[in-house]
Amino acid sequence: MPTTKEPVQTAHAQTANTQTALIPISVVHGDGIGPEIMDATLRILAAAGARIAPQEVRMGEALYREGFTSGFVPDAWDTLRQTGVMLKAPITTPQGGGYKSLNVTLRKTLGLYANVRPCRAYAPYVPTHHPEMNLVIIRENEEDLYAGIEHRQTREVMQCLKLITRPGCEKIVRYAFEYARANGRKKVTALTKDNIMKMCDGLFHTVFDEISAEYPDIQAEHQIIDIGTARVAAKPEQYDVIVTLNLYGDIISDVAAEVAGSVGLAGSANIGETFAMFEAIHGSAPDLAGQDAANPGGLISAAALMLGHLGQHEIAAKVQNALLCALEDGMHTRDIAGPHTKGLLGTQGFADAVIERLGRVPQHLPAVTADTQAKAMPIRQPVEPAYIDKQLVGTDVFFEWTDSGRDPDALAAILQEAQLRNVPLKMITNRGVKVWPGGLPETFKSDHWRCRFLSESPVTHAELLALLTRIHEKHLDFIKTEHLYTFDGQPGYSLGQGQ
Repeated sequence: MPTTKEPVQTAHAQTANTQTALIPISVVHGDGIGPEIMDATLRILAAAGARIAPQEVRMGEALYREGFTSGFVPDAWDTLRQTGVMLKAPITTPQGGGYKSLNVTLRKTLGLYANVRPCRAYAPYVPTHHPEMNLVIIRENEEDLYAGIEHRQTREVMQCLKLITRPGCEKIVRYAFEYARANGRKKVTALTKDNIMKMCDGLFHTVFDEISAEYPDIQAEHQIIDIGTARVAAKPEQYDVIVTLNLYGDIISDVAAEVAGSVGLAGSANIGETFAMFEAIHGSAPDLAGQDAANPGGLISAAALMLGHLGQHEIAAKVQNALLCALEDGMHTRDIAGPHTKGLLGTQGFADAVIERLGRVPQHLPAVTADTQAKAMPIRQPVEPAYIDKQLVGTDVFFEWTDSGRDPDALAAILQEAQLRNVPLKMITNRGVKVWPGGLPETFKSDHWRCRFLSESPVTHAELLALLTRIHEKHLDFIKTEHLYTFDGQPGYSLGQGQ
């Protein structure tokens, strides 16, 4: 059983609880609309009396263009680690050219495993079909397809690896249940696609079932991501806390924010053991840059989450209530304009409206107090699993091959001449579909073939190297291998479709 570990706070978060000194935070102004909404947000924080000392950190598109392929200068890490907290405006990752997402780099490098995205309706002041909507999406933030491991394997086929770990699943699922318990939430819903990805998503579902049993006071349910997404769009009031994998969480949180009224109003927290980053969930919207037209509400909400993280709960509530009052009074940017709009404002005008209402509480929308803000919760680390017996039993060899009219029987005949007696060819798939033995002529075949050599008993690496040598002598272009293992006797590999 995992052991409890107390939350690891930054030195500045600890200081915030005992002193009124200004707390250094890293601030990234970002790209596109980023500088405008950051300026608006910082003006509000200053007017509210936030005890922070912003330290600007340069990162983003300009640095990509200057030749920094990571999007920031190396010494930025020093500033980030000194502050332990970052407020970040949206950043543009240039298209093409092999540029990696700076957001993903920050989240993974700094260990920000939990992405927390509250999504609530502000009805009737912000148009929505779901006035009772009030859910929180907790997204795993480090793994999945966002590992960004991609290869071009053949002339026709690209590959992206989806990596899911048991410790990663345990951390995010437990965080979701601890969040629900600490914040009076009654239900946690896991969303996966384990009917198709039975191993990767299946692991997440298995861990969810294991950990949910430790929280009998919280209702737990699992849904397939496609119907879950549809229900979030159609009946979001059915959900309380959603926990899901990285890609699904990225998509569904935008769906939920838009259903609630506008992506422009949604902020998020990225939480790790020693660092936290706060940001709006939307992108840099370069088409709106410089027009004083962007909604700063998402970054304002993120900044309020940051203040709560720093222990400045009263100021966080003050900012959130002023934002709610502005919405109630019909002070809107154009993305949330509707029947209750009384003043159509630009970015800075909206900030002014929030500042004018500091100290007020909303009359109709639920007011925020220091006690109703999101609570911190214990961070529990996964423990090392019990010993698992791992046995090598074969290998999948991938080929680029277009000879003989792409006839799998012809490829099989060549490979059977190269196979080892104790490691025979068992199956050939093309794009995951079994085409040998007993394939169908209607199946489309690319130039990318997976050929499975499988033994009935454990084999050695030396035997598999000998197999590859024999294949090489047949002048076949093998482009990749994936060894096949059993774990406590259970296959650690999937069947081919149709097998």
